[in-house]
Amino acid sequence: MVVPWVASGEAPSPEAGEASSVVGSLILACTNTGQSSLTNSQCACVGKGRLCISKSCPWSAQASCAAGTGACVDTLHSTTPSIPEPGLSISFLARMSPSPAARSHPSCPMTTSSLPVGVFVWDVENEGDEGLDVSIMFSMRNGLGGRDDAPGGLWNEPFCVERDGEMVRGLLLHHPTLPNPYTMAVAARLTADTTVTHFTAFDPDNTGQQVWQDLLQDGQLDSPAGRSAPSQKGVGIAGAVCVTSKLPPRGQCRLEFSLAWDMPRIMFGAKGQVYCRRYTRFFSSEGDAAPALSHYALCRYADWEERISAWQSPVLDDRSLPAWYKSALFNELYFLADGGTIWLEVPENSPLEELGENMCQLRPILQEYGRFGYLEGQEYRMYNTYDVHFYASFALIMLWPKLELSLQYDMALATLREDLTWRQYLMSGVMAPVKRRNVIPHDVGDPDDEPWHRVNAYVIHDTADWKDLNLKFVLQVYRDYYLTGDQGFLRDMWPVCLAVMESEMKFDKDQDGLIENGGYADQTYDAWVTTGPSAYCGGLWLAAVAVMVQMAALCGTQDIQDKFSSILSRGQEAYERLLWNGHYYNYDCSSQPQSCSIMSDQCAGQWFLRASGLGEGDTEVFPTPNVVRALRTIFEFNVQAFAGGVMGAVNGMRPHGVPDRSSVQSDEVWVGVVYGLAATMIQEGLICEGFRTAEGCYRTVWERLGLAFQTPEAYCQQRVFRSLAYMRPLSIWAMQLALQQQQHKKDSRPIAEQGTGLNTGPTLGPNEAMATPSPE
Repeated sequence: MVVPWVASGEAPSPEAGEASSVVGSLILACTNTGQSSLTNSQCACVGKGRLCISKSCPWSAQASCAAGTGACVDTLHSTTPSIPEPGLSISFLARMSPSPAARSHPSCPMTTSSLPVGVFVWDVENEGDEGLDVSIMFSMRNGLGGRDDAPGGLWNEPFCVERDGEMVRGLLLHHPTLPNPYTMAVAARLTADTTVTHFTAFDPDNTGQQVWQDLLQDGQLDSPAGRSAPSQKGVGIAGAVCVTSKLPPRGQCRLEFSLAWDMPRIMFGAKGQVYCRRYTRFFSSEGDAAPALSHYALCRYADWEERISAWQSPVLDDRSLPAWYKSALFNELYFLADGGTIWLEVPENSPLEELGENMCQLRPILQEYGRFGYLEGQEYRMYNTYDVHFYASFALIMLWPKLELSLQYDMALATLREDLTWRQYLMSGVMAPVKRRNVIPHDVGDPDDEPWHRVNAYVIHDTADWKDLNLKFVLQVYRDYYLTGDQGFLRDMWPVCLAVMESEMKFDKDQDGLIENGGYADQTYDAWVTTGPSAYCGGLWLAAVAVMVQMAALCGTQDIQDKFSSILSRGQEAYERLLWNGHYYNYDCSSQPQSCSIMSDQCAGQWFLRASGLGEGDTEVFPTPNVVRALRTIFEFNVQAFAGGVMGAVNGMRPHGVPDRSSVQSDEVWVGVVYGLAATMIQEGLICEGFRTAEGCYRTVWERLGLAFQTPEAYCQQRVFRSLAYMRPLSIWAMQLALQQQQHKKDSRPIAEQGTGLNTGPTLGPNEAMATPSPE
């Protein structure tokens, strides 16, 4: 009996700066005719001499991986479909590059974290009394079926790699279209119990009769030698690899495939410079690495699986944590791979601006760990949008701390540069320079331009006048220092922090120690007008000033410490006097009705202080009773009084229990803001409230809206959502940090002794085990 299985799928997107998704999705159907059409996401199982028709059995395994980064973090996902063939059981598991904990392990080389490759494993068991021949075929289109394929000239060829006693066979799918040519490889491991065959080329836009008939004859493919003819203009080309195994009665076998995509050199839209991707440090940069990548992955994936399990198990096995939280914590990490991620090499001879000559670790960090960028969202195409990264950065600093430091060095460089090209901004119509010196840029550029060289792709507002960006840099610098203990990083960032805080001083127009917003949407809520002292920006300001006091002490600059201590004292008094109303901090100090709205994000400054080991006791900035009272008010109004308490926290709520509809953003729920709010609640001991608040977002996004692995920036009560696949929800890792800090308080032991990967402070030195997110 021959039981052929066919798996087909679209190619991953290997465009420069774009992410790739590998999605295996099969529907099972059986006939005795031996005829079927080969289309995406279909699988046929044919038993000789019998007719068996099953109902559609949809099932899927999804694993996202950034083209050229391989920074794949998806949870292992296995599934066992219903098989109409009696006695035949097949299960599927996608295995991708190992997760953060694996890469932090001393025996796991840095090589693996950057690989553009995935492994797909099928475990087959014959539970019957009759021997079976089982074949699984993996077909793949060369290209995406779009305009890049249209000129033709695409071609496929078989390959075979034998190394260290392990043999891998497959097909190379060459896509030479400029400016970013690439090669994909579909491969399988050849063992003593398996046969690997291939079909070099067929038309994926037709019925696929050629490959179907070949497969159905004997459960194998013809394996023609040599390369295929180049595809013609407007005609698609695909290839297929098949693994076959004989299964004795009660026997088992494992069939292993890999998919690799090799685009070693890229150019962004402006085509101004050629970059090498991170993995070229370990594999060839000549476009011929796909066979080696396939062999490497197929021979090492079992180790990846073990390390992923070791990383996730402390959380997954913790019965005190709800199941939805475990799912959200790991699965929201999809965006670090699927968010248009790019991870580039910085060559040793790369000229770095003189502006950074006083940053001693700038060149070593960038050259050792590369240059990292991810989009604000798949619809908002700007790299490393900093007001949003403020929330998302918890995932990087907890799991990839060196990439977070690399990103911070890039941001510091961009801060010191200027671009005096004048342009008109859309919201106000005013003309202003693209980038002023000594202010944090909104982003490091557009993938359709030349990111890092031309920053501030955002053109809605002139962000040099935004009130939050400079403050968010200072807060992140100290938090990153606190969690890594990297004193060299702090020394390098200190002059930049001084410069941006000096730029920020001009917003305190009445010299009361508290900055004022400018009467327009001059912060991350870029459609929500803020006037005068405000809870959000004023809170960030006081937190940043408090952090400057701490950094000045660490850097031994008493005069600067005294200066910021004085500002902090005056600012605290003004903040409480102008904004605290006995229940929460007012939105702002304008004469508009929305000035007394309850903002869900009003405690953002306190959130970062507590994440950095500050904000209580001798370092208290906001009175703890006020913070707790404000959080309880937010929970009562923004959470429980909104949509029945099951959709998270609305951004703005009027004191009489109606959402603030003064702007489109005040009436929205921002998932990343909600996760940050939940973390703040946990920090202040409101653990049940924190989990209930965050659960509303998870249930809405992953269950009610069905937006798994594409969490939007925002949605509203009417289930209208905005900006799918967004950066900010990575802030859920702030909840994990808060849980670890709470556990540390209970245990009254240095967290370093607990093995949780959390550093209690810079005195403990650099944290080498940051990747272990155990709350125990």
